[in-house]
Amino acid sequence: MGTKKDVDDRFKKFGTVSFTSISKINDFISHLEEGKVMTTKCTECGFVFFPPRADCSHCLSSSMEWNEITGTGKLVTFSTLQFAPVGFEDDLPYSIALLDYGDYKVFGRIAGDVPDDEIKIGMEMTTAVNTLSNGQLNYVFQKA
Repeated sequence: MGTKKDVDDRFKKFGTVSFTSISKINDFISHLEEGKVMTTKCTECGFVFFPPRADCSHCLSSSMEWNEITGTGKLVTFSTLQFAPVGFEDDLPYSIALLDYGDYKVFGRIAGDVPDDEIKIGMEMTTAVNTLSNGQLNYVFQKA
């Protein structure tokens, strides 16, 4: 008889409410624990993915490498939410946004300590790891 294989369920540590516990990109969580928000890049065609992917949807290769999100991105759009999905009700209101890093875009939340009146389209922001009060991990956008 074979031995039971351990299930890699690191992804359950991501987000306020984790809707996915098992993923082919569980290393994303290990990188967050190291203070790094990462993309994946196809080593065959060079396409960059965020959220990270294990397989390239452009050339169908599974040859991917991890790359850290560094520098600043430009705020493309944002929206302040007054209603939220189950599990996020206590966070309201909060703002979601899209940052453009040139070769890729990152969707996420604006950090709660960024005043609403300072959020402007085109402003430079950074993407940073955030540890929630319950120990879960996510990432947020901060003023550059």
